[in-house]
Amino acid sequence: MNTILCFGDSLTWGYDAGTSLRHPFDVRWPNAMAATLGPDFHIIAEGLNGRTTSFDDDTDVAELNGAKAFPMLLKSHQPLDLVIIMLGTNDLKFANRCRAFDAAMGMGRLIEIVKHHPFKTDYPAPKILIVSPLHLVPTQDEWFAELWGHAIEESKKLPQHYARVAKEEGVHFFDANTVAKADPRDGGHMDGENTKALGVALADVAREILKV
Repeated sequence: MNTILCFGDSLTWGYDAGTSLRHPFDVRWPNAMAATLGPDFHIIAEGLNGRTTSFDDDTDVAELNGAKAFPMLLKSHQPLDLVIIMLGTNDLKFANRCRAFDAAMGMGRLIEIVKHHPFKTDYPAPKILIVSPLHLVPTQDEWFAELWGHAIEESKKLPQHYARVAKEEGVHFFDANTVAKADPRDGGHMDGENTKALGVALADVAREILKV
C-alpha cells in the first residue's frame, strides 16, 4: 500500500467556483487521483480553505498557517510514501505583503519541515512533490475581485519560482496550469471538470515518482 498525503487549501478541499459549496466527493482532485490510482494507494486529503504556506492570517478561527499545522499532520498520518503540497494562492491575497517569491520561500519552509520531521525510525521519509497552483483570472464576482484581483499577474510567477525551489531542494515539481485552469466565476477556484482533470494528471505523476 502506497500512502499519499495531499496538503493544500481550498483547491484541495474541493471548493466549487460559483457556488461556494464543495464539489462531490468523487470530483475533488485527491479523490479523482485515488480512483485513477486504484486500491493499492491510500490518499489522504488535507485541504483547508484559506491555508497559506507559512504566513499567519488572524481573520479566520482556524489555523491557516500551513507551516504550523503541517508537523501534526505528518506525525498523525505516518508512514507516508509521498507528500503532495499545493499552496500559495492565499499567500498572494495579502496586498503589499506577499509576492510569488515570498510564497516560494514559504514552500521551501514546508519542504524543510518534511525533510527534518522526526518520523519513526522504521519509516523512511516520504518523497515530496510541490504543485504550483492555478493562475488567478479576472472575475465579475465583487468579493473575490477584491480578495485577489490585485494578484493576477503575480500568480503567473508562481510556477517559475516553485520550479526553482524544487530544483534547489531536490524535490519533484508539477505545474497545475498545464492541465487545469481557474473558473472566472470567482477567479481562483476550479469547476468540476478541471479539478477532476488535475487529479487524473497527478495520478500519473505520483506513479512515476513512486516507480509503481
